[in-house]
Amino acid sequence: MLIKKAIICKDVETFKINSAIKKTHLPKAGDVAVFKVLKTGKHDSIQGPNGNNTYIFEGDYVMLAFGNRYATGQFEGYVPDGYLNRYQILGKGGAVGRLESMNVKLHKVGATDLRLVGYATDTDGNVINTKYMTKSEVVFNPSTKRSPKIVLSIGASMDSGKTTTAGYLCRGIMLAKKTVVFIKLTGTVMSKDKSFVRDCGAKIALDFANAGFPSTYLCDEQEMLNLYEYLLQMADHVKPDYIVMEIADGLFQKETDMLLRNKEFMSTISGIMFSCGDSLSAMQGIEILEGMNQNILGICGLFTISPLLVQEVKEKTNYPVFTLSDLSSPSIVKALPQTVVVNKTSSKKQKELVLA
Repeated sequence: MLIKKAIICKDVETFKINSAIKKTHLPKAGDVAVFKVLKTGKHDSIQGPNGNNTYIFEGDYVMLAFGNRYATGQFEGYVPDGYLNRYQILGKGGAVGRLESMNVKLHKVGATDLRLVGYATDTDGNVINTKYMTKSEVVFNPSTKRSPKIVLSIGASMDSGKTTTAGYLCRGIMLAKKTVVFIKLTGTVMSKDKSFVRDCGAKIALDFANAGFPSTYLCDEQEMLNLYEYLLQMADHVKPDYIVMEIADGLFQKETDMLLRNKEFMSTISGIMFSCGDSLSAMQGIEILEGMNQNILGICGLFTISPLLVQEVKEKTNYPVFTLSDLSSPSIVKALPQTVVVNKTSSKKQKELVLA
């Protein structure tokens, strides 16, 4: 049997397919299984172990890992609480589960449907789980002295420009001859964002999938903090001057909100680059972040392609607006330590900062 393996399962080498437990085993996030493709939809390919597209067809066998997904522009899906006649691919990197809802734009094509063949088990008969498969989990320690400045790239919503902001910021830092690492802390497995930011200039690019997480949706607070510590320790060996870290989706998303409200987590963060799709979301987002007493470094994102929207935001706030050319300028490193804001009264000084 030829099995097409998704990137989240790249470390699964020796395994057996146990079909006897497919109706009795209650899957957990990260559990690995083999499926038969019944119908292709949105996902007519998966990301293979090397990151390249692996096209799939009806009748193919694929190895994926169970995971939850939250994506307002794509799918909402969950690890099932029992055996199903059909499962759906939730993400190209190999997350699979029960589809709950989808964006209307996807209704015509639909999801890719699968039938469970059996779970992948190890030599002891245990179901293989991708989480911390190759290394052990570590415990978050907020008191650890950390040398790199950590800048968050967050946004008002999905597709607001967070990854582009992170990538161009990494480019500016690299052009300033500083070492920068990119971390994507939350989301659903797919290596496209890491590849983009690495090509922009990040020395290395890491995400939750480096710890074997198919996704981070519905992870509890301690699990998220420990994952953060794990990725920081992975970044240590290149001794970065800066870490640019993206948190996926928008301010109202569960894990994003949870992390932003965690004082120990935020005590490790130098400041926030906030990406928005339009002027209204920029202003509403600023109000929310100020209500949390967050350090807003600047406003970025999709809206900056429109001079009119940039003008609207500049007229309504004293925070600097950074276009892609600003972010990718080596002068951005002068802005990073100086644009940390602790309250509204200090934000006026930000606007006076001019990038060369």
